[in-house]
Amino acid sequence: MPTEYADLGMLKRQLNLDDDDDSRDALLEQALTAASRSIDRATGRRFWLDGTAVQRVYRPQGRTVLEDDGTVLLVDDIGSTSGLVVETGSPAAWSALTGWETLPDNALTDGRPVTALLRAGSWGSGTSRVRITARFGWPAVPDEIVQATLLQANRLYKRKDSPEGVTGSAEWGVVRLSRRDPDVWNLIEPYVLPGFG
Repeated sequence: MPTEYADLGMLKRQLNLDDDDDSRDALLEQALTAASRSIDRATGRRFWLDGTAVQRVYRPQGRTVLEDDGTVLLVDDIGSTSGLVVETGSPAAWSALTGWETLPDNALTDGRPVTALLRAGSWGSGTSRVRITARFGWPAVPDEIVQATLLQANRLYKRKDSPEGVTGSAEWGVVRLSRRDPDVWNLIEPYVLPGFG
């Protein structure tokens, strides 16, 4: 399953390269993959959606917030409720859990992921765990992430011509490349999880 946030054709068009010219495809694909993974690291999340539901286990301690209407369990981004199963217990024995709601309200409808589950009671005590089976990621890659990926991949591809981090032209002279592209950062900053970036 492709996990890049933009495709080769989009990057070629941005670089004004002919779609039929495959002489640079390996380098361009490498730049797209590196750009996508750097966005994952910078934001603390990933934007591609699992093809099928997978299981993740959470320890409720340190991941719960008390609200007026129940206890909120903070989870990794869930991009689809299809196949979503919530269980509690331990690796020796899991029990299906009902009576929970996804948060934020209307997240998937708004193209955002579910990031928490609300339950009227607690999520367990002591050594109990919560096992969630879901398709993790985002429902769709946001347009800003696609654009940031293209900008960063373009930058990474062109770095082969400036290995020392310096570029220049007859018109502008020598310029040192900044560590962080301000346009890329501006696009991804709203998606950064607290504690990252």
